[in-house]
Order: sequence, then structure tokens, then C-alpha cells
Amino acid sequence: MPDVPAASTGSPRAAVSDACLDQIFREARTHNVWLPQPVPFELLRQAYELSALGPTSANTTPARYVFLTTPQAKERLRPALSAGNLEKTMAAPVTVIIAWDTEFHEKLPKLFPHKDMRSIFAGKPDLIEASAFRNSSLEGAYFILAARALGLDCGPMSGFDIAKVNAEFFPDGKWKANFLCNLGYGDSAKLFPRSPRLPFDEACLAL
Repeated sequence: MPDVPAASTGSPRAAVSDACLDQIFREARTHNVWLPQPVPFELLRQAYELSALGPTSANTTPARYVFLTTPQAKERLRPALSAGNLEKTMAAPVTVIIAWDTEFHEKLPKLFPHKDMRSIFAGKPDLIEASAFRNSSLEGAYFILAARALGLDCGPMSGFDIAKVNAEFFPDGKWKANFLCNLGYGDSAKLFPRSPRLPFDEACLAL
């Protein structure tokens, strides 16, 4: 008799180790100061491939990623950055533009082949934008967690001129920026104290 995968037995999965939880959540921070250490391109590929496994509505996966890995690419971003985000972004080894695809539904016959989801979105720009923005935000969060799991530090941010980013990087209008994320190896000695978080009882309801 073939072995039955553990996931199909109904037994609860074991929690990941405390070390994993520390790296991804408890000790992970938003970094603003970066060590002069390059990020291997293969880690960017791995972070994307892991994040792509996260759930999105009808497997739409509308997020698109532009990795700025050279000084020349960063210079294209410079005019769009707010003053508070300029220096740290130019110093980061990699900056990712997490964007969303206005034509994501054209890939749904491949991504969701068991039902015609393309026709639900086609010709409905408001529905396309609402779904793509929501789901690309989710995918961007998955990407941050994947990058942390692979040993990278992250500095996500929204302080930029979105119209300038779209004009510079997506002039055909098919992709649109959602948020930016710096990547690399952060200088932990330069971190600010962690800001408070709401406790369970203030942020949650159990009904």
C-alpha cells in the first residue's frame, strides 16, 4: 500500500520552530540602514517562487515585481522618492517595485483552468483594480515573509510618487505600482525600538 501523505491523515501539522517564528516575525524588523553586502540574484528568485504559493482570489496572482539591482536602475527611481525614503533606498542592495497587472485576467485560463474566470473581469476596470490591488498587496506581504525566511531583511514603504513610478517604469499603463520594498542585510545596530502593537483584545473579536 502506498504511503499516505501526512496532510491527508487529518492529523494536525506541527508548528514551525521558535527559531523560524523569531526570524520571520518576532525578531524581524523594518530596516532603514543597510550593510554593503550584495544580495544573490538566486535569493530573489527563491523569494518570488515561495511567495507565489500564497493564496489569492481565484488564483489571480496579479502581482508583478521589478527588481532594481543596479545604481543605474535606482537612479530612475530617485525622482519619485520622498525625502525620508531617498537615502535608505539608494543605499539598499535591492529595491523591489511590487506592482499589479491590469491585464491579470488574461492569464486566468492558465491559472484557473477549471472555470471561466476571465469573463468575470474582462471589460470591468473597477473590478480589475479592486481585485488586483487587494491581491497584489497580499502577494507583497507573502514576498516579505518569504524574503525574511531566506535570511534577507526588508524595508517596505509607500513614501513615493506613484504617478512618477508608473510613468518611468510602466509607460504603457499595463502594470501599476503598489508599494516599494528595500531588500538586503540590515544593520541591526541602527534599528529604532520596536513600535507598539495592539493586544489581541483590542484588535480582535471572537464570535
